[in-house]
Amino acid sequence: MTALTVSTTLAAALPADCIVIGVAKGPRGPVLTPGAAGVAEAFDGTLAELLGTLGVTGAAGEAVKLPAPAGVRTGLLLAVGLGDAVDNDDGYDAEALRRAAGVAARSVAGAGVVALALPAETAEAVEAVATGGLLGAYAFTTYRTSDHAPAPVRELAIVADRAGRPDAEAAVRRAGVLGHELNRARDLVNTPANDLYPESFAALVESAGREQGLTVEVLDERALTAGGFGGILGVGQGSSRPPRLVRLAHAHPEATASLAFVGKGITYDSGGISLKPVGANEIMKRDMSGAAAVFAAVLASARLGLRINVTGWLALAENMPSGSAVRPGDVLRMYGGRTVEVLNTDAEGRLVLADALVRAGDERPDAIVDVATLTAAMRYGLGNQLFGVMSNDDAFRDRVLSAADHEGERAWPMPLPTELRGSLNSRVADIANYGERMGGGLVAGLFLQEFVPAGVPWAHLDIAGPAFHEGEPYGYTPNGGTGCAVRTLVRLAEDTATGGHDGS
Repeated sequence: MTALTVSTTLAAALPADCIVIGVAKGPRGPVLTPGAAGVAEAFDGTLAELLGTLGVTGAAGEAVKLPAPAGVRTGLLLAVGLGDAVDNDDGYDAEALRRAAGVAARSVAGAGVVALALPAETAEAVEAVATGGLLGAYAFTTYRTSDHAPAPVRELAIVADRAGRPDAEAAVRRAGVLGHELNRARDLVNTPANDLYPESFAALVESAGREQGLTVEVLDERALTAGGFGGILGVGQGSSRPPRLVRLAHAHPEATASLAFVGKGITYDSGGISLKPVGANEIMKRDMSGAAAVFAAVLASARLGLRINVTGWLALAENMPSGSAVRPGDVLRMYGGRTVEVLNTDAEGRLVLADALVRAGDERPDAIVDVATLTAAMRYGLGNQLFGVMSNDDAFRDRVLSAADHEGERAWPMPLPTELRGSLNSRVADIANYGERMGGGLVAGLFLQEFVPAGVPWAHLDIAGPAFHEGEPYGYTPNGGTGCAVRTLVRLAEDTATGGHDGS
């Protein structure tokens, strides 16, 4: 795990393996950003001109290595692009800083100590740099048997102003907790399904949860049967690996607000009897990304000591085809007694979530948020970098969107059109699990809404697009699991702890 430290020493005087400076796009060429002053002096004021000669523009994503001159206590400089230069008092956008720091950490993988001398003039900017650097340094190497890739940076030193050191240290601490837990979620998403299945996932939650003093309860297949959790049991009955429902709770003695987070945890999704075609199932280990995000968010809330009660519900099952698998046309009796006709066994996430939503509602939290890689339709509508947010309460939806925006996660409000609800009507049960194909992501949200307790603000986050990145890394986003929604959930918990809990 990459370590984070704070330094108030001028970048040029730091004994580091590499110093990272920021470059922005100016009207007449690249512009050095605050933080690079001492380094620029070592070049006798010619550094910006030199970078321009090398073709550097300052565009976001650029990274150029330079040998350091005399007077700088390192042999290597790295100039990273921040995009358009700013000339106002607000400074650089936090997301631009995160992405630049992520590019930097990835570009110098294998280094020991790297000083990030980016424009971090406020605590928020310091946190953005630290978070981006830690997330950019991430690498999943568990299954590698050779040293073909360099190890992550050992230490990132965030260069900050001496006067603001206490605030900077607090900001780096939050970044460290958030980054560590988000990277834990990435590890889970990247772990193949032969090693991560409901029972092993639940065991990991028990171990990590108890390390942090959290309450952990695991319902196995016998307890699920006794409790009437027909949705989770139905999805999991085709697998040799039985399902689990995990409750993970952070309780603060001074809390006056409570949130419940519910995560879809399909450790592998074959589609069941409604089998996915070749080309659609190779990354289906990712279908537990929602549960991973919830797990990480509750752990982070505990480690940050948030004055709020946060409960995570992880609905874990493996959706497999076999002689015992649920069939299209079967009817399941869900937790709470409602019946669901299964028309498509590949619409399984909503079944496990429905059980967990009702169970979470039993505890009457102030609000509920579910997180799931739920529908391909959401990817078709929003692409692979945005997640959709649906809610039964406009004010609560806006709070979720605000939390996402603050953390640099791209979210978009989506409706719950009442005219689509009729497509979920069943001739034999209370509701069907599949309806109108056009607008399928919205139909899925309408299905889930049926299982939310009346009067409880609820939001549904469909993270099907950004939860798993199949392309080349960019910014602080790696190939594979991204840890999407962790930051949004933690920020929502922080905001709720400090701003009331009436769901408005």
